[in-house]
Amino acid sequence: MTTDPGPAREPDPDGTPDPDHDGTAPRGDDRGDGAGDGRDAVPVLTDEPTPTTPVRRFWAVRRIPAAVLAALVLGGAGLLLYDVAAVRADRGAMAWRRELADGLATRPLDDTAVVLGAAVAVVLGLWLLVLAATPGLRRILPMRREHADVRAGLDRDAAALALRDRAMEVSGVQSVRVRVGRSKVAAKAVSHFRALDEVRGDVETALAAGIDELALARPPALSVRVARPSGKG
Repeated sequence: MTTDPGPAREPDPDGTPDPDHDGTAPRGDDRGDGAGDGRDAVPVLTDEPTPTTPVRRFWAVRRIPAAVLAALVLGGAGLLLYDVAAVRADRGAMAWRRELADGLATRPLDDTAVVLGAAVAVVLGLWLLVLAATPGLRRILPMRREHADVRAGLDRDAAALALRDRAMEVSGVQSVRVRVGRSKVAAKAVSHFRALDEVRGDVETALAAGIDELALARPPALSVRVARPSGKG
């Protein structure tokens, strides 16, 4: 009577048999389901796209307007504070402050200088409000955000150059001019052979594919015009 000793044990790479492995089941680090102590589990990567993050325009830093305004406010406040301190120290006020106080006290509200000064102050205030409430950087087109921590933008001139190269690949196009705006792409091509309708259709197809490849967050509308060279019917 013989007994089945079971599957032979596989030696380790160093030639020593594994005493914990009886050959009846694979070890935890050899299983495909990630069983074992959990340290050898490998995360599974999928190709599913991540949700698109809302895209907003880039905000301009506006260092020059901020620096100019800060310098004006600092200079005016410093000069006024110095004059007030001088008056408190029993010294005479500066001539410009006496003239300004006398003018504000004696001039009527409909005086030309008063109206002009008020208009300038209103215009400057509205300009500062517009700068504070608008993003700026109109030449930077925001691109789609595939990851929440990555933002990208494309210069409008660079986008126009890329689209121009795509349009020049169309058969029959002699020259093309592309203008990229925030909401519209306008292309004007010159064709020296082929039917204009065929060239226009091919240019529209090429530019539509190029706009899609730019991966802009808000794809602009497309307008294409095709004409013959000057002096040709």
